[in-house]
Formats: sequence, C-alpha cells, structure tokens
Amino acid sequence: MTKKDLCTYQGKQVKEKMTDCKKKFVRYKEGAEIYSIGLTKFRNLAKEAQAIYKIDGMVLVNCEIFEKFLEGFHL
Repeated sequence: MTKKDLCTYQGKQVKEKMTDCKKKFVRYKEGAEIYSIGLTKFRNLAKEAQAIYKIDGMVLVNCEIFEKFLEGFHL
C-alpha cells in the first residue's frame, strides 16, 4: 500500500491514515465528512474558531486552526 492508497480507499478518505496527505484548507462539506459531524455543526464551529476564509463566493476552512479550537473541548 502506498501513501496515496492510505488517503483514499474506494473513493472515500480514511481519517485514521490522513496524516501524510492532509489538506490545510477544506470546504464545508469535505470538512464535515473528515471530522464526522453534521454540516451545520461544522460550519458553526469553524465560524466560532475563526478558521473561515472567504474568497469571492467560495468558503475555505483552515484545518489547523479548526483542530486547535477542537482541542479546547478535550476532557
């Protein structure tokens, strides 16, 4: 199995193996899938984390900022 195979399996990204090929920016839909949360919840959390970048009509979420924000919820 190559690094590329670890990131996609049958067309779906595998979260546990994404360390070598993780994107810095994702769109809402992709981010919700990666973090296994609903689209609206991901959108609200990304906004609260101030991890949103708007370019023309496109919105990108910075995963590094988002993950730091999520660590604040660790028990």
